Amino acid sequence: MTRIILVRHGHVQGIDPPRFRGRQDLPLTERGKAEALAVARRIVGKWRPACVYTSPLSRCVQTGTAIASACKIQSQTVEELNDLDYGHWQMKTYEEMAASEPHLYALWFSSPQLVRFPGGESLQELAARSADALRFVLERHADQTVVMVAHDSVNRALLVQLADLPLSSYWILAQEPCCINDIDIVGPRIQIRGVNDTSHLDHLVDDPFDGPGLPKVP
Repeated sequence: MTRIILVRHGHVQGIDPPRFRGRQDLPLTERGKAEALAVARRIVGKWRPACVYTSPLSRCVQTGTAIASACKIQSQTVEELNDLDYGHWQMKTYEEMAASEPHLYALWFSSPQLVRFPGGESLQELAARSADALRFVLERHADQTVVMVAHDSVNRALLVQLADLPLSSYWILAQEPCCINDIDIVGPRIQIRGVNDTSHLDHLVDDPFDGPGLPKVP
């Protein structure tokens, strides 16, 4: 059995209020760093992964490095785990695109499988390369536990394929920062044991004086 621990990176600027971040190389915020440490503690306490693979963007590399350091294993980047290419929409706010391209904006949230971002990718292209990333990992790590750290978009694309759902189901599965998705793969059999688990972040709290994402004071 191969176990995939699929993680989303920690908090970055542009999550709230939301922007189409895509390939913009954003570092983790202080909250994101605290989330990365928390998910690393959760993983080292529950599993014994053999390796960590991440998107090449800093937010995933930082999250993956925290996990690899806690587990005392190697972390390496895989280009196919890169975020969705939003093209000309990159770093635009949702409000901006709803105003400037209302039809395409509405289509993205109602029928994402029909959208290609101007100057960027389609959901079908994202699904294909995320599947390639998973295939790469499975070929190298049979009967091992592996951590994959990617993006909201990549994780959704992988999960709908693993659950044998159509790409139109893209928005059904939530992916919060530093969530864990737990997947077992035995030959052709796939079992998704957990999705969007953030219970390891319950001890973090936003505090205007102590800073975001710091541990709660007992």
